[in-house]
Amino acid sequence: MTRRLAMWALLLAALALAPLLFSKGFAISLLCQTGILVIFALSYNMQLGQTGLLSFGHAVYYGLGALFSIHALNLGYVPTPLVPLVGGAAGLVFGLLFGYVTTRRAGTTFAMITMGIGEMVAACSLMFPAFFGGEAGVSGNRALREPIAGLTFGPQIQVYYLVALWLVVCMIAMHLITRTPLGRIANAVRDNPERAQFVGYDPQAVRFHMVALSGLFAGIAGGLAAVNYEIVSAESLSALTSGQVLLATFLGGVGFFAGPVVGAIVVTLMSTVLAAYTQAWPFYFGTLFLVMVLFAPGGLASLAVLQKRLWEAGALREAFAVYARLAIPVAFAVGAAVLAVEMTYRGVRTPGAWLGAAAVLVVASWATRWTWMRSRDRWAVASTALEAKARA
Repeated sequence: MTRRLAMWALLLAALALAPLLFSKGFAISLLCQTGILVIFALSYNMQLGQTGLLSFGHAVYYGLGALFSIHALNLGYVPTPLVPLVGGAAGLVFGLLFGYVTTRRAGTTFAMITMGIGEMVAACSLMFPAFFGGEAGVSGNRALREPIAGLTFGPQIQVYYLVALWLVVCMIAMHLITRTPLGRIANAVRDNPERAQFVGYDPQAVRFHMVALSGLFAGIAGGLAAVNYEIVSAESLSALTSGQVLLATFLGGVGFFAGPVVGAIVVTLMSTVLAAYTQAWPFYFGTLFLVMVLFAPGGLASLAVLQKRLWEAGALREAFAVYARLAIPVAFAVGAAVLAVEMTYRGVRTPGAWLGAAAVLVVASWATRWTWMRSRDRWAVASTALEAKARA
């Protein structure tokens, strides 16, 4: 309990101090974008990680929540800090509606139904432009209302603290849900629905409740996006948005509560900061995702958990010795690969540059393999200690 409270206190301190460390306008906007995606990814993990439901249409709840929120913002009846509640209510209502249909099946059938619903709702953006705004979307102005305690929410820093407040509330709420009987039963349905049904629980009802709750939090994320960007377009409902949150959750790790948080941060940094330096960022993102699926299917969070377990088993020194040996050849191999990718995107045709990059890549790859072959014994020692700790 003490450790858990310390982690939450650390989160609060980080959110409070972040604008002081990153005070530029772009950095504040980036923090807002990251916070919104974290809520969105955590809501998706309630379906995927907690309940085992792979959805290809989670953007429906996010986008509809954003649309209802932007209309509420324009009507002026709801104070700006409470606009995300409108999005949450919309996400919950549509979560109940679509969840009743989708959760009648699980597995691949559920995924295909959610994809169909997602495409159907996205198509409505052009069929009903009065509500969806058509191709131009719906715009608003969060500052055109009376200040609340001196806050107009015009400056981006005020929006950041609003996002941070909702982020903390949603994270605590979703974490508590995972520890409720519903959250535990959802895990049981994910792992073995037949056994859960045998002991008296209805898997369809459990899935239905979890989809509705995930829609609630996705709608809150959409409401925050409406306040932050002051415009909601058809892209918010698109398969691209659903794919983004799916990749962020998988990349971070669906088996851990902090996994989607890590994944959302990485996706935001790659799609904004890295994209400002290179057009090849989607290639790097895809490569990173592929590497994680092949070598760390548990996600980035699983790597951190592995280091913790190695430390508890007293084998972290052996593991770090292997990491240190591999660091230099791997760095050269990655650098050469990045150089080759950038030359491809920039159309470089100089033979010397290509030969140099190829030579470094080949030598570094060979050095990496040679170093690993000489370090396998030390890694085996660490693995043995880890297994012994697990059996104890």
